[in-house]
Formats: sequence, structure tokens, C-alpha cells
Amino acid sequence: MTDIRQVLAANMKLYRKALGLSQEKLAVKIDAAKNYIALIEVGKSLPSAKMLEKIAFALEIDTPELFMVEQAQVRLREKRYKTILADIETLIQKQLTDPL
Repeated sequence: MTDIRQVLAANMKLYRKALGLSQEKLAVKIDAAKNYIALIEVGKSLPSAKMLEKIAFALEIDTPELFMVEQAQVRLREKRYKTILADIETLIQKQLTDPL
């Protein structure tokens, strides 16, 4: 059985890092204390529904995604693929437009 706090902690940390946010920056975005974010990310605190909504909004995801097992990894992988493809396209365009 999967512990809901562990899933929340892992997903929250994964999404936060994907956006390049520190715990402190996320805390500022949701108007909470930095140590509160740390408590959630180690599974020692479970936020209220209102706070979960704030966290999800700050992490640019839908609230249920905070609790989806493996969903975060799949979504981040897809985001990385899109970024890589965009980078490749930019490089190709640069090569095509730069004089030899």
C-alpha cells in the first residue's frame, strides 16, 4: 500500500525542482513558512485542501496530480522530450540560416 504522504512528498518535490524552485521560493509563492514545505516534503505534514490548491497552482499542475503515483515522472519526462525537441529545432534553424 502506498502512503499518501509519501506520494505527495515525492511529487511535490519533483514538480518544485522541475520548475527550479527552492523550498523557500515555493513557500513565498503560497504564503507559507519554508519549514512547512520541508515538513510536507518529508511526509510529516499533510496540508489542508485549500493549501493543496495553492501548492498545485504554484507548481503549475492540477491538484490531483500531487497524489498520482508515477504521474509526475511521466509528465516531467514528456516535458523534457518537448524541451529537447524544441532545442533541436532551434539548432537546425540556426544551422539553416547561418551563412557558411
